[in-house]
Amino acid sequence: MSQSGVVTLGQLEGLGFSRRAIQQRERAGRLHRVHQGIYSLTPGAMMERGRFMAAVLACGPGAVLSHRSAAYLWGLVDEWDLPIDVTAPGRRGRSPVGVAAHRDGSLRPVDKTVRFGIPCASLARTLLDHAGVAQEWEVRRAVAQAEVLRLLDRPTIWALLERSRRRRGVARLRSVLNTIHPQIKKTRSELERLFLTMCTDGRFPEPEVNVWLSASNGKRYQADFLWRHDRLIVEADSRRFHDTDSAFVKDRKREQQLQLTGWRVSRCTWEQVEQEPRVLAAIIRGLLCPG
Repeated sequence: MSQSGVVTLGQLEGLGFSRRAIQQRERAGRLHRVHQGIYSLTPGAMMERGRFMAAVLACGPGAVLSHRSAAYLWGLVDEWDLPIDVTAPGRRGRSPVGVAAHRDGSLRPVDKTVRFGIPCASLARTLLDHAGVAQEWEVRRAVAQAEVLRLLDRPTIWALLERSRRRRGVARLRSVLNTIHPQIKKTRSELERLFLTMCTDGRFPEPEVNVWLSASNGKRYQADFLWRHDRLIVEADSRRFHDTDSAFVKDRKREQQLQLTGWRVSRCTWEQVEQEPRVLAAIIRGLLCPG
């Protein structure tokens, strides 16, 4: 059973466990109750995916992870906060503790998928839900990240917007899609190509690219270019996404958390990569071989 270490009461009973046997295992610490009728097989601190799975299972059949929580699972945003967002079309009553259950009957089979074993809103539906609760600059970044990850399917998103005209977030997502730079994916790929060419010409090891890391606060952050052995991260900043007050503050907090985890973080600009590759290469070489 692959459910991120989470199981329902019904599933346990289906495996032959009586209510008494389940209660005995719970008292013995072999099962940990997460929500009503939902148990963790790994008592103690649950991993993110386990918490997401537990929230979805607690909301009943047909439920999927959604909104900002789904955006995090898709890799479109860097962090998430409680409550965990779940869309549960047929759910009634109060939401489980720590869960925001969105009752939405418009969810269709095409709006659902499974990601890392967790029932989740499709990428298109996730972007639409996110657009309904996030600021425009956040939606723009999420769409851009979907483009970078080669996940953005514009025809599918436009079809969803067409049948969701009165939903919250439609106007915002449509505006972002109409105005976002059409060459973001190409620009990002070109930056990576130029950066890696610079590394080869500079005769130092090529870095890992777009690596997700866990920081000291338990959150995940994506490093642009990383040298694992040297504990060095180089971030390439673009004014398009980093020249706002919100982005400035978020970038600094992210950098501090990575440093607390033992990484050295250095920043460069896309202009340096494109226009001053030799100078930048010398700087990075010095960072890789300090002293």
